[in-house]
Amino acid sequence: MKIFRFKLFKSRNSLSGKAASLLCEKKTSMSHQQSHEKELLSAIGQLPQTITRNGTSSINISILLTTTSNLPLTNLESIERTIRWDYYEILKTSTVFHPNTTKIAHHPLIWLGLCHENGFQREKALRAPLGPAPNAIFFAIAMRRLNDWAPKVREAARERLPSIAENTNPEFVADVLCATLPHWVSWGRIEEDDRQVLLSIVAIKKVAESLKTRILSTTSGPTASVLTQLGRRDVFDCHFEEIAKKALQPSVRAKAYRCLLEGKITWCAGREWQWIDQRYGKRRLNPILYHRTLTVETPFLEILQSAAVDRSPIVRRVAGEILIFNLDRLGDAALALAEQLAADSSPSLAERGRFILHEMIKPD
Repeated sequence: MKIFRFKLFKSRNSLSGKAASLLCEKKTSMSHQQSHEKELLSAIGQLPQTITRNGTSSINISILLTTTSNLPLTNLESIERTIRWDYYEILKTSTVFHPNTTKIAHHPLIWLGLCHENGFQREKALRAPLGPAPNAIFFAIAMRRLNDWAPKVREAARERLPSIAENTNPEFVADVLCATLPHWVSWGRIEEDDRQVLLSIVAIKKVAESLKTRILSTTSGPTASVLTQLGRRDVFDCHFEEIAKKALQPSVRAKAYRCLLEGKITWCAGREWQWIDQRYGKRRLNPILYHRTLTVETPFLEILQSAAVDRSPIVRRVAGEILIFNLDRLGDAALALAEQLAADSSPSLAERGRFILHEMIKPD
């Protein structure tokens, strides 16, 4: 009984330790968010102090751009809300601004108009001569207008975003796309035409090069999801083999190898509810999947052999799965691959290799 109590006490302590760890991570995240909001509030608060009657200022804009450049792209909704509430509250109460100011429309401050509470003002800001986005945050805010709740704003974003992206630093555009593409299927108001606008931005040569560099060099995060969404267009088809062999993240290499070996790429375009039992109100969300055949042809056996000797078991597992479905196609070459898998250091892969060998020598 004492042993049982000790084990129960130890189990409770471990659970409480995990809960404390999760709580600590949550508090740290909230602390970082509050810190970023304070920095943004401080920068916005300094805007009215030196803006002159003709709407020109360099010091405050520099402070604002520096502050927003350091903000993460993971909490854009909070950033927009902060700008909307605090900046325009300053505009309403400040006496520094001249009522007939017109030059401010051509000033970098007009980018803040994309967060205005009034849809007409957001549309007006989009149709103004914005020029290149000053940093990734402002380009992300412009891109989010494709999911705006006002149809006219979405229409303006659809028209203006390609030219903004063309003139913006491709590093900024690539950063925003990497942060956006894994989650854009959850945007409830975006339409298919708007998605095509984003995909057309991906096709811009300098943006595609920046995206490729990030996919190859990123070591963490949902990069495999980014690659999957980029596969809606054939822009990256010619890079899949290089990504499969050189990407640092194992899940990215695994995704690239799977696409090459299957000759197609599959992506999630959204989710839909399916009833399981209407009497009890039970239902589940099923992914809506689409696929596209790759436009490039690669040597199947060579790619499979390369995947089978990859340094990550995640990638080698893909090789074993593809091998099972292509035993007849590979003939004698399948035996060498199966023996290699059977001797793998990963127990699950070794078991898969032994299964393949058993299937190959099993009498008909």
